[in-house]
Amino acid sequence: MKIIVFGGDGFCGWAAALRLAKHGHEVLIVDNLSRRAIDLELSTNSLTPIATIEERVRIANEKIGKISFNFLDIAKEYDKLRDVIQSFLPDAVVHFAEQRSAPYSMISEDQRRYTIDNNTSATHNIMSAIAEVDTSIHMVHLGTMGVYGYDDRFGEIPEGYLDITINSTKKSASIIYPPAPGSIYHLTKVMDHFMLQYYNSNWGISVTDLHQGVVWGTQTEETRLDELLINRFDYDGDYGTVVNRFLMQATIGHPLTVHGSGGQTRAMIHIGDMAECIRLAVESKPNNHKVRVFNQIAETVHLNSLARKISSLTGVEITYMENPRNEENENNLMVSNEGLKSIGFKPTLLSDELMNEVQEITEVYRHRVIKEKIIATTKWK
Repeated sequence: MKIIVFGGDGFCGWAAALRLAKHGHEVLIVDNLSRRAIDLELSTNSLTPIATIEERVRIANEKIGKISFNFLDIAKEYDKLRDVIQSFLPDAVVHFAEQRSAPYSMISEDQRRYTIDNNTSATHNIMSAIAEVDTSIHMVHLGTMGVYGYDDRFGEIPEGYLDITINSTKKSASIIYPPAPGSIYHLTKVMDHFMLQYYNSNWGISVTDLHQGVVWGTQTEETRLDELLINRFDYDGDYGTVVNRFLMQATIGHPLTVHGSGGQTRAMIHIGDMAECIRLAVESKPNNHKVRVFNQIAETVHLNSLARKISSLTGVEITYMENPRNEENENNLMVSNEGLKSIGFKPTLLSDELMNEVQEITEVYRHRVIKEKIIATTKWK
């Protein structure tokens, strides 16, 4: 297959692009390198050193498969985006080209407006170009579990749709799960989903929306092949995810920073599983009668339990800090992930072995940690 990976230079996009190329697909990465620019904006860095996109693509072609790169801001350059799709004529596109951090989206009005403008424009421009060029192109969009909110008000969270009975008529229906975004970033994913629904309904475009959990880890089978292929490792308070942050903190002897009570439960997935789920979704095109939604998670994890586990493994103490997020102190979370399992997904669960692997990475590059960036300081209101 021919596949465009929008945002393929980022944390998830790079791992997914390599996985797709390894399985024989021709991959075109389209990216404006904005994630690298945000590092400069925040005066932070990836713990792991990131090669230039040109070096990455060169080594990937030598050791993995066929990958090319096109520098383009798809949120601002619609005509060029349409021309790229027209000239490459992909079978599918994978959309990672969005500002992905909830904390970053809450820093100030500048980041709020950028996140809304960039994310919604990027999604709409892709869908508009597909409608104009070729409606048979399969759109695979990376969403987030955060569109649902973090509670069990309806029991186990289903995959995108909630089955209901209307009291007045006793008729049954399936509706889009009532959204409850907790940040501007999550709000953009809700807006994306309704755009995807419209383009599916009006033009019959096949769409898969992947509501993804928190990603942890950094290495995949492909990124281990050469240091120039290594993936990002974000550890700062705005982009670092909880498992990676805890493991980095443990490596350098910094207390594990738990926000609030630590009673929150989150859906988790390893970076390698993320890449595999993207491959499975791309290779199993749905019918065009309905937006297909998969919950892209491996398991749910209680943050206090996670902190205690890592503390017991490493001997590093836990520190409870004021929670900068506007969220409940505790929540229960039950999530269905049967859709991806039905097409071959075999979840990788948190294990001592995999966490040790992440710690090995943090040990090698611990000298790159900017300690002033470890604590999360962005207030959500």
